[in-house]
Amino acid sequence: MIGVARRTWHPEHDVAAPEPLDMWTEIAHGVAHDASARLDPLTRIDDLNVVHCQSWQYDHPAARLGERLGLSAGLRTVSILAGTSPQRLLNAAAERMLRGESRVALVVGGEALATSAQLRRAGQSPAWSFPHPDPKAMPLDLDEWFLATELAHGVIPAWLTFALLDQARRIAREADLVSYRSKLGQLLERCNAVAASNPDAWFRDKRTAHEIITPSPTNRMIAEPYTKLMTAYMDVDMAAGVLLATHDEADSLGVPHERRVYLRGWGFARDATHIGERADLGRSAGMREAANAALASAGVSVDDVAMFDLYSCFTAAVGFATDALGLRDDDPRPITLTGALPYHGGPSSNYMSHSIGYLVERLREQPGEFGLASGVGMHMTKHVFGCYSTQPGAVRAPDYEAIQEATERQQPDCPIVSSATGAATILAGTTVFDRDSAPSWLLAVAQLPDGRRAYARTTDPDVLATQADDLWIGRTVELREGPNGTNTFHSQS
Repeated sequence: MIGVARRTWHPEHDVAAPEPLDMWTEIAHGVAHDASARLDPLTRIDDLNVVHCQSWQYDHPAARLGERLGLSAGLRTVSILAGTSPQRLLNAAAERMLRGESRVALVVGGEALATSAQLRRAGQSPAWSFPHPDPKAMPLDLDEWFLATELAHGVIPAWLTFALLDQARRIAREADLVSYRSKLGQLLERCNAVAASNPDAWFRDKRTAHEIITPSPTNRMIAEPYTKLMTAYMDVDMAAGVLLATHDEADSLGVPHERRVYLRGWGFARDATHIGERADLGRSAGMREAANAALASAGVSVDDVAMFDLYSCFTAAVGFATDALGLRDDDPRPITLTGALPYHGGPSSNYMSHSIGYLVERLREQPGEFGLASGVGMHMTKHVFGCYSTQPGAVRAPDYEAIQEATERQQPDCPIVSSATGAATILAGTTVFDRDSAPSWLLAVAQLPDGRRAYARTTDPDVLATQADDLWIGRTVELREGPNGTNTFHSQS
């Protein structure tokens, strides 16, 4: 990494953010300036990568940026919607460099989600350039990512699926809800303190653990165990980018050695696409294998890492990562350099461009140390890790097939059925709340006697009243067919 740049357009300081293409252009010039090179590195870019933009659909995003920068040739890539995208774009660019196909790569992204939301509230639409002639209503294929039974049961929003996984992790730890939520509050207080001192963070109000986890008129319950202040905030105006070069090209450009931070190792793996398929709902084999691959490629262990930026859309992502890495709850090393997605802000797919930038800057200040960044995509399905250091070293691309095979050996998929009746055991569940923080309905993953899984939901007041006390988790219930392709569950008579 020879250059990093970022900017937040704070609403109290900026009237409105520019359109994303203008953001990307500004950041591209920012990373070039940050490299402190004798020659302009933008003139050498032959590998241009744009992170998926959610706030505006351009016709040809990377090509339009290439035109802005005066680039005449080279690879043009646009990522899919995923929190792993910036690191995966860097990984792919590094692999092309290892094959001799590229010398200088730019990874950049930016979102004007706060500005576009403000325009929508005013009944207006952004008047930005180069609109896509046939924009997609959804940035992903619902049939690929959701089963019909998941759509029927509402297993769609991230705040719901991550809450379900956090509950499963709690159950695996044999922790009661009160003590577990207290631990989550302490974790987020630690993250919030970083954001409070970070001028780029979207929210800089300092919060205590009690404030974060306690429901109030301004901090309503979303889904157990999450309040509003425990969830990622996406409507921000932010952009960030990273400039990557081969060692020889950095020499040719005249980049000072103290500006260089090396991508020493990386890894990527997938857990089962559908939540109910996962043999162990309370941990991630994909995270463990992707992290191990990144560290092994760098030739270090987790004990050698001085700082982390762990993807933090919800506490489940952080908790699963610390479990995969073997970190204790009281490990003193930083787990976020930004302040985390609920407080720093999570600009759709581009958060990791920010976290990697912070990591590069911190490592420049602490030469010789190692840092590790993680990313999560979809419903804790995709996992990526990147290991960085100012120390150069031998680099090789990981064996992705071997990583995935190891993941699947640890956690083979369990079949999901759409309709189920009869006895079943509740493996995990989460209560969804209305806007007044009153329990509204409960989602559960149930296991049938033959090992198959089924989703179920209920609005039964008796079930909702006892869910907080764990009286339904691990309990054998009776599944029945419900309305609109759903399953419901009830106490066995």
